[in-house]
Amino acid sequence: MDLYNISKYMSLILRHKPDVIGIELDEHGWANVNDLISGIEKDNHGFNFELLEEIVRSDSKQRYSFNDDKSFIRANQGHSVNVDVELKEKEPPEYLYHGTGEKYVKSINQDGLIPKSRLYVHLSKDIKTAENVGKRHGKEVVYCIDSRQMYRDGYKFYLSENGVWLTKEAPVKYLEMV
Repeated sequence: MDLYNISKYMSLILRHKPDVIGIELDEHGWANVNDLISGIEKDNHGFNFELLEEIVRSDSKQRYSFNDDKSFIRANQGHSVNVDVELKEKEPPEYLYHGTGEKYVKSINQDGLIPKSRLYVHLSKDIKTAENVGKRHGKEVVYCIDSRQMYRDGYKFYLSENGVWLTKEAPVKYLEMV
């Protein structure tokens, strides 16, 4: 069983399309673990709780979290469906970074960073992580965000369970290409 592809499928379900397997997310993005396993198992015979635990434990980006008794699971961030994953507002470091593909530079230089189909703009704490994100979109480009000044100017920042910084937008005046 290919756990990598099942993890990608889980990401689709828990972040964007829970209806693909006929489940619902609550207002905080939680899905019933048994319902998720049953839905995935239809196309991936033999999928079970132990394999789900392995995906959550071994995911390099720590995309998923269980509740305390492991009866519910959710994606930590990256949703396009409207859920409140109970992010805590937090003061950001002086600078954060955003990795993207070269093909998006013109749009970003014009409009700043906007979430598009997601609920938040995703930012990284270091350049290396941002470069890795950017490589997924072709020739990578990294922007440095003056996050401390944005915060002083009233913009809110959140830190997800897996260390990704989130904000609703980052206007052009706070961006500089690295």
